[in-house]
Amino acid sequence: MSQLRCPKCESMEATKSGIVGGRQRYKCRNCGYHYSVAKAGKETNPYYVIKALQLYVEGVSYREIERLLGVSHVSVMNWVKKYGVKAPRQTDYHPTYKILNQKELAEFFQNPDNVKGSGMMITELGDKYMLIKWERFRQA
Repeated sequence: MSQLRCPKCESMEATKSGIVGGRQRYKCRNCGYHYSVAKAGKETNPYYVIKALQLYVEGVSYREIERLLGVSHVSVMNWVKKYGVKAPRQTDYHPTYKILNQKELAEFFQNPDNVKGSGMMITELGDKYMLIKWERFRQA
């Protein structure tokens, strides 16, 4: 029990205080607060959380993020809520993206037509790169 810390006062002095929901409950000797030990679960690498949030802000849908990063779209939705990320309203366009290796990315930038009249973001995606492209000025 010495490794347990009270979530309220950070004290390491606790006594067992029953079982609730199948989990051991503790009472802090210092402040009297009752708490349970957090359920051990699988934690996602922060790298993927940041990438998912970046993609969301750029207008990529939850399902597309799921396919690209291999994390659940529900997890992405939960991260968006948790961190209060708001994507700008985009009704006139939808960004396009490409997954390229380093050589393909270099070839893409050698063609001047690929970089004119559009905004782009390049982000690392494992051993490849993701190029997100959207038109800067849309003609009606």
